[in-house]
Parts: sequence; C-alpha cells; structure tokens
Amino acid sequence: MKNLRRKTLAAASAATLGVGLALTGGLAPAAAAGPDTSYLVLAPQGANTSKAAARVAAAKGTVVATYDQIGVLVVRSTNPDFATQVAGAGVESVASTAGLGTALDEGETVEVSAADVASATGDPTKEPLYGQQWDMNMIHVPQAHAVNNGSANVVVGVLDSGISSTHPDLATQIAKDKSTSCIGGVVDTTEAAWNPTNSDHGTHVAGTIAAAVNGVGVTGIAPGVKVAAVKVVNNDGYIYPEAAVCGFLWAADHGMQLTNNSYYIDPWELNCRNDARQRPVWQAVQRAIRYSQSKGVLNVASAGNSNYDLAHKITDTGSPNNGTPEERVNLTNACLDLPAEAPGVVTVGAVGPTGAKSYYSSYGQGVIDVTAPGGDTRYRTQGVRSTSTDGILSTTFNTVTRTNGWGYKQGTSMSGPHVTGVAALALSAHPGMTPGQLSSFLERTAVAKSCPEGVYNPVPLISATNPHLYDATCSGGARNGFYGAGMVDAYNVVK
Repeated sequence: MKNLRRKTLAAASAATLGVGLALTGGLAPAAAAGPDTSYLVLAPQGANTSKAAARVAAAKGTVVATYDQIGVLVVRSTNPDFATQVAGAGVESVASTAGLGTALDEGETVEVSAADVASATGDPTKEPLYGQQWDMNMIHVPQAHAVNNGSANVVVGVLDSGISSTHPDLATQIAKDKSTSCIGGVVDTTEAAWNPTNSDHGTHVAGTIAAAVNGVGVTGIAPGVKVAAVKVVNNDGYIYPEAAVCGFLWAADHGMQLTNNSYYIDPWELNCRNDARQRPVWQAVQRAIRYSQSKGVLNVASAGNSNYDLAHKITDTGSPNNGTPEERVNLTNACLDLPAEAPGVVTVGAVGPTGAKSYYSSYGQGVIDVTAPGGDTRYRTQGVRSTSTDGILSTTFNTVTRTNGWGYKQGTSMSGPHVTGVAALALSAHPGMTPGQLSSFLERTAVAKSCPEGVYNPVPLISATNPHLYDATCSGGARNGFYGAGMVDAYNVVK
C-alpha cells in the first residue's frame, strides 16, 4: 500500500461541460461528446437496477457491468452531462471514477540471483530458500505444517495485480476456474487477462499465502490451499473502485472464503463519506464488502505504509497519490482507509525481524486488529541504508524479462497475506467458521505484544533533515494501536 500521503480529488472529472450556442431560429447544435468516462451508478439500497439502467440509457450511457446483488451499475459514457442527466427516480447516487485510480504501492523487488537459488541448501521443509524466510519461523509455520498445511477446499482470492500461472511454486496452487480479471469492473476469465502484466505484487502476495512445498524455492503459510487471481490493478498500475467492487463480488459468488487486499481504493488514502464525490465510492465498496461477508467471505486488508495514526485522523498531506498532493485538514472519522477500515475487514499492521513495528506501518488503537511480518529493511542501520534480506522473501515475476523467480519486498502489503495464510490454515483445521467467528479466532490465538515505551522511531537517521519523520506513539494495553490483539500464530490456529 502507498503512503497515506494522497491528494485531493483530481478535478472532479476529466469531462468538460458542452455549451450550446444559440443559432438563428432558436436551435442549438448537439452537445459535443466528451471523453469516454467510467461511472458508478447506484440504485437505492435493496432495489434492482432496472430503473437505473433505463436512466443510464436515456442519459446516453452504456452499462458495461451489472451487479444486481448490490444495486450497482458500472457505466461508460461520452456525454459530458451524464452525471446530471442520469439523476432521478431509481438512482440513489452517481460518481465518475475518472481520476479515482490509486497507484499500487509497488515497492522495490530485490530478486534472488539464479546462482544464489542454485546454491541454496535444503532444510526440514525441503524448500531450498526456506532458510531465508525468517517470517515463517516467527509465526511458527513449521510447527503448524506438522499438524495441518491447508485444505484444497479453501480458496483465497488475491485481489491484486494478477498471479503468474507459470511460476514453479504457484502453477499447482492456482484455482484457474475461479480466477479472473476485473479491470474496468468487467469480468474476463481468460488466463492471459489475470496473469501479471506490469507488476509482480500479486505474485509475491500469492507465494506468501500458498507457495507449494515441492522442493523448489520457498514455502507458503498454507501450501495445501488454493489461491485465485482476481486482477484489480490495470496495466498502468492503478486500482479503480469499479475493479475492487467487481473483485469482492466475484470472490463472493465463486466460493472463496477469504480475500487478501494489499491496496487502498481511490487516490485519497482516506475516503470521506461526507465528500460528495467520494461518497458513492464508499457506498458501492461497502455494499460489495457487506455482500461478500453475507456469502461467507472474510476480507483481510493491509493498514498502509504511511506510519499514520488511523485512530486520530486530523490531516492528510500526501493525497492523492496520482497527482500533486494537496492538504486536507480537520478530518473526522467520516474519512476511512478503504478497504482496511470498512466494518468486518481484518486490518493488519507490520513488524520486522525483531518483532517490533515496522517503521513505515500505519497504526491506530481500535483500528489495527492483528499484526504479522511485513519486513523492515532499515532497522539494522537506523534508516541509513537498506538490508534487503530483512524484507519478505516470496515468489516474483520479472515483468521486463517475463521470467519467474524469487525476491524480497517489504510493506503491510506483505504482512496482510501472512494473516490471510494463517486464516486459511484456521479454516482448514476448523471448517465452517463464519467470517465473524474466524476474525475473532485469529485475534484470540494471536500472541499479544506490548507497546514500546515513549516515542517509537527505529529509523532516526532515515532523513538528514527530519530525524522525527517516523516518530510514532503506541497506546493501549494488551490490545494496542501498534499490534492490535497481537502477532498471528499459525500453530495456534491448527493445534
């Protein structure tokens, strides 16, 4: 996930209003067509979309996807007055999603060289690179695998940038019949569509959850389960709200019990329900998440990499992340990090190899539910330089050479799939839990971690001009703002 430093909404929409010029005889020419723009059109809660669809047609729009389950239409139109003309009976709200694409926080991938892979020695798990997966020992994955390494009946939806279907550690792990692209809010189940194009983020996430135990590369937390690629990141590296809505509904309607969401929706890290432009996005996403929960899906989401106190939202100085950041002040709890702060979603913070909060991880009392390894490549040098092996090692896909491999990344994008993997083990060992029961079980079996005393900052040397850049203060007791209920534990959920 990207820094909380997002921007204010890039000019409402790319569309400009057409102006009719009076002609002799009182006639006006037809309004000039505007850019082809995507919209979310919401019918009233609980109503079907037929009336809304009729209004869309009358306003010169084209429905490209219909989600009757939640009363949402994805629409495209070149009518610059579409948003105004579509309003009326049968339409609760409408919003253009132009300018609302949020850039995926890709993070640097440090690849393991072919020579290092070849020379890596085995260990009890029989995976050559397992010795470099410090994160697995931290949450007791070897002990868990001795009891249960996951059931193929459990399918995890990876809402991300796609998964490489040819990766030797993942080829047997992907539920291809449940994989799809949701780019543009429209389903495309062809294998090429859900494979990665410009990003290995989803491939890395998938490996942490379910890389196979096959004598090659690394192991995942739950190698016995299946992952499904649900591609929501477009070829420009952006996630749009309509893609996320599509992803949640696809997972819900295709038998997935879990989704992993290592991103935030719309370029403002905080989606404000009291903002006229953002509110329809909140409504559509919330409906999609609520629907998925009703179908038995637990959604896990990363807290973000901004070292931001999500429990005390006052200002947002770094959004949007798709243009020039602008400052928003006097924020309230009407502004939420989506999907991480949506009700019922498990919100995950990150720790490094010492088990302490990663310097970048966002936090907040009452917001963070649990924590997990996400890497901290700066703690050894107090921020001066990076130590790549203190990141998370997983599966990669080089989008330039189009080759599979293994490499290190860090971020709450990496801690999220650790929690998802542990949740998959929990469902494998204790099938039938509802999303609420599973969420509670993850917290009850987590290992509590105490707040550090005083102001916490493991990287005071990361900035020559601002040693306090990553200051953070933890609040709470056994359950606190840095770690929530504590560190998830793979063995505790299966024993």
